[in-house]
Amino acid sequence: MEKYLFSIVVISMLAACSTVPITGRKQLSLIPASTMLSLSQQSYRQVLNESKVSSNQAETTRLRRVGNRITQSVESYLRQNNASNLVANYQWEVNLIESPEVNAWCMEGGKIAFYTGIMPLMPNDDAIAVVMSHEIAHAVARHGGERMSQMLVTQLGGVAIDVALRDQPSTTRGLAQVAYGAGTQLGVLLPFSRSHESEADEMGLHFLVMAGYNPEEAVRFWERMSAQSGGKQPLQFLSTHPSHEARIANLKRLIPLVKAKYGK
Repeated sequence: MEKYLFSIVVISMLAACSTVPITGRKQLSLIPASTMLSLSQQSYRQVLNESKVSSNQAETTRLRRVGNRITQSVESYLRQNNASNLVANYQWEVNLIESPEVNAWCMEGGKIAFYTGIMPLMPNDDAIAVVMSHEIAHAVARHGGERMSQMLVTQLGGVAIDVALRDQPSTTRGLAQVAYGAGTQLGVLLPFSRSHESEADEMGLHFLVMAGYNPEEAVRFWERMSAQSGGKQPLQFLSTHPSHEARIANLKRLIPLVKAKYGK
């Protein structure tokens, strides 16, 4: 009986695997895309309602201009590679939130927020593109759904997953609350693992080059982040990220490869 149940779990896991574009990594995907879109929409509205949306039209326009350029390039790339389903029903939206936090994020569904605290570190559109493309990469790779899937496996156990998703929507909602946090706390996004962060860095480089931005700015941006934190990582935005040194070294390794691929 135990072997039978184990086989069911293994088969279910394999059936629930999807592939991340660009990197080709296989990921666990147990949460329906429609569920993630609904949760993201609700969470995003809650954040905007409980936060002060910036009245700085110039900065907001800059963010939206860069965001539109990148999302159009991403959607074009996905269409050409028969992967448009990854952003099906995404409704891209960018808002600037008044907060000293050095933070930015993008939920599945295309809901993007930047905090005013990060704006001084982005003196040009290329720097905005570095952050924007990284956060969009999280959403395209569906890292949020993957982390929730991992939470389901950990908290509910293999065979219970199907029951939880089918018959107990409150359980899924409860996990979403844990995953996204509440109110205006920075926990609104899943605490992505270092592997997710590195993957978003790589995908982000591809996305920003596709959109015509300079990937070399990625190194300069993270050098500024490192300088601001004194070489340490006390900021919550960086709490689950790779070290500055490791991230910068990885970007320096990837940039020539990405530039060569796109003839930049």
